[in-house]
Amino acid sequence: MEWQPDEQGLQQVLQLLKDSQSPNTVTQRAVQQKLEQLNQFPDFNNYLIFVLTRLKTEDEPTRSLSGLILKNNVKAHYQNFPPTVADFIKQECLNNIGDPSPLIRATIGILITTIASKGELQTWPELLPQLCNLLNSEDYNTCEGSFGALQKICEDSSELLDSDALNRPLNIMIPKFLQFFKHCSPKIRSHAIACVNQFIIGRAQALMDNIDTFIESLFALAADEDSEVRKNVCRALVMLLEVRIDRLIPHMHSIIQYMLQRTQDPDENVALEACEFWLTLAEQPICKEMLSGHLVQLTPILVNGMKYSEIDIILLKGDVEEDEAVPDSDQDIKPRFHKSRTVTLQHEGGEGEEGEDIEDDDDDDDDTLSDWNLRKCSAAALDVLANVFRDELLPHLLPLLKGLLFHPDWVIKESGILVLGAIAEGCMQGMVPYLPELIPHLIQCLCDKKALVRSIACWTLSRYAHWVVSQPPDSYLKPLMTELLKRILDGNKRVQEAACSAFATLEEEACTELVPYLSFILDTLVFAFGKYQHKNLLILYDAIGTLADSVGHHLNQPEYIQKLMPPLINKWNELKDEDKDLFPLLECLSSVATALQSGFLPYCEPVYQRCVTLVQKTLAQAMVRKQTNTHYIYVVYLMYNQHPDQYEAPDKDFMIVALDLLSGLAEGLGGHVEQLVARSNIMTLLFQCMQDTMPEVRQSSFALLGDLTKACFLHVKPCIAEFMPILGLNLNPEFISVCNNATWAIGEISMQMGAEMQPYVGMVLPHLVEIINRPNTPKTLLENTAITIGRLGYVCPQEVAPQLQQFIRPWCTSLRNIRDNEEKDSAFRGICVMIGVNPAGVVQDFIFFCDAVASWVNPKDDLRDMFYKILHGFKDQVGEENWQQFSEQFPPLLKERLSACYGV
Repeated sequence: MEWQPDEQGLQQVLQLLKDSQSPNTVTQRAVQQKLEQLNQFPDFNNYLIFVLTRLKTEDEPTRSLSGLILKNNVKAHYQNFPPTVADFIKQECLNNIGDPSPLIRATIGILITTIASKGELQTWPELLPQLCNLLNSEDYNTCEGSFGALQKICEDSSELLDSDALNRPLNIMIPKFLQFFKHCSPKIRSHAIACVNQFIIGRAQALMDNIDTFIESLFALAADEDSEVRKNVCRALVMLLEVRIDRLIPHMHSIIQYMLQRTQDPDENVALEACEFWLTLAEQPICKEMLSGHLVQLTPILVNGMKYSEIDIILLKGDVEEDEAVPDSDQDIKPRFHKSRTVTLQHEGGEGEEGEDIEDDDDDDDDTLSDWNLRKCSAAALDVLANVFRDELLPHLLPLLKGLLFHPDWVIKESGILVLGAIAEGCMQGMVPYLPELIPHLIQCLCDKKALVRSIACWTLSRYAHWVVSQPPDSYLKPLMTELLKRILDGNKRVQEAACSAFATLEEEACTELVPYLSFILDTLVFAFGKYQHKNLLILYDAIGTLADSVGHHLNQPEYIQKLMPPLINKWNELKDEDKDLFPLLECLSSVATALQSGFLPYCEPVYQRCVTLVQKTLAQAMVRKQTNTHYIYVVYLMYNQHPDQYEAPDKDFMIVALDLLSGLAEGLGGHVEQLVARSNIMTLLFQCMQDTMPEVRQSSFALLGDLTKACFLHVKPCIAEFMPILGLNLNPEFISVCNNATWAIGEISMQMGAEMQPYVGMVLPHLVEIINRPNTPKTLLENTAITIGRLGYVCPQEVAPQLQQFIRPWCTSLRNIRDNEEKDSAFRGICVMIGVNPAGVVQDFIFFCDAVASWVNPKDDLRDMFYKILHGFKDQVGEENWQQFSEQFPPLLKERLSACYGV
């Protein structure tokens, strides 16, 4: 007997569906409760599918809503549905996929896909064959509904469809889809391409077997009158460029011509898909060769795409000039991610290099419109092409730029400024002759009456900050800084944001050049505190932190401290421990503490205490979750990994940021931090953090351990026996930043422990030797490893020297590029002591040792003596004649250097 609804029950469900469309929150809440009660009865789901598929007299929104509630039930409770209910729902879906209403067809399609994604593709064997069969239906609605469902299944389960688990249904499906590329209905053609497109990036075998037919069929649709079809054709070609460029190369000339047309398509969605083609092509080695002849056409098209569309201007409130008093809504604020502390060394000519595993985040010019659009895509394409073609791009661009930059229409002028910013990186060399004229023009644009022109001028000027700083300060730096600081106090929030970001970039480039203007800069930044709404405050913290990083101890003046600290401490006191705004403020204070050093003393106690509390709270929460229910953490992580949009990971960010600020305090305050550490349980907490499952927590813990070792070893020493085994376990280069910081901490501990380090050498040395000999190890990790091996050898030469031959060559090559500093000094002393213990260990690679010694600009006298003795000892050992032969291999510069400094 087929299931039939009870009339009274059906009326009840219908009433519920009507109520749930009410705007009244009280009604909504009642509906939620009622739904939870009804979900106790399995055949409630039968009522829902019945309303969706059979009650054709009901209005469409009610029927569709019934389907969507059912979809949510399937997502949450499908495994508890009795087989009879599940079968009834599946049957109804397949029988009604051709419903006359497009909304209902789409809802049924979504429902089918949701059931399929519950692992049901394996247990619903008739689904795919039936849907494929229905494609042949004479009835348009049935064909379209089935294709809609198939497209969703292809999107959700592309890997499964190409697997043995299902007997590779794609072998039948792909040829079937290709037949429909010629269908008379554009909607069906579009579905067919969209289905096949799901399998390009994964290089599904069934598609690779039919690749030529696929490409021919795409070419046949190139001029299709339907924009959705054209969009899907463009998308297919862009993906094929990544996976099967070999098949496209013979047709590349005509594909490029086609894409040039489509990038100007009247439908912006088509133009955007086509514009992606240039971005993808720029990453291919053949880009230059293929595109050279087309730049003359492509350049103006991309430039033209960089104008704001009318829709953009409305969305960006481009006509609103003053909005600084309007509070931000939470949607305006993107989540921020904290970059955990990585310990790096200082290099020749530049400050510490960034850790290689840290992603560089590009500042975008109009982030709040973060939806990808034609303007952004065109700008990104121009940026990457500028990096491919360098100055060869300029002859095509410069004639256009002149017309744009001085245009009376602000929209066109704005796009010209964006063009100038987009090419800054790739065409910098060729642009230099024009900059003395352009930079003053851009600085003038900072006062334009249009906010969107002012904000883009901020961004573009930041892209040329490096050049500005390389000129005499009065020429460009001073006028630029003066105007940017005015823009930081602009009446428009977007301009404030752009100016703050641009100023942070300028700070990074200018560093101590800013010292003469510090008073003026701080007045502006502090004034902005009282003016900014929520979102821009977060960017302001960043600008202040960057300023502190850039000018360092120059900030430690009573006058500056009195300006800067009160507003920061006020914010610090206002924020609750659970408030995510603490992250950027903690990061900012960490930079400020490091810069102010002893100047931070009056503020350090409450800041230190709060950080310790944050670490303790986070650990306690994690423990409670573990104890109350070990299952909980697993479930949270499971849910988080499957639906990161709906669930938050257990939040350890507070702890990471707090550990990093404690590092900043220890580094800035040095010995002054001792009393604070003495009065807290930080060492116990650190012991727990060092064993956390999350790599970022361990990374920050080891940074703090190293900083505390330097600042107040007396509190670290009692814990060494417990800490060293954990450090040894973390010398695992799979987690580069964790490994890097653990290595650095071991080096710092060795310097404090001296000969007492002996029991621990065996625990760490084999790992360090392995890491320094690994191919492709990032530079930062190699350098820290070399320093730590040197330091271990300095304090325990008898234990480390026997291994000398195994690491001397990579040791020398990784330390030759570092500036003279304390860490390099201690490491080289260690190598000299080890050579004394085991001279044979260096003989084969002595030329590398000579090269490393020559990298010193100014070694301390006693270190210079050590070098002198080793070089002369080696020369005396081998004899004058052999030394002559040996030193013939030296590059001229090395020979000169050793002769001048050490007389060999």
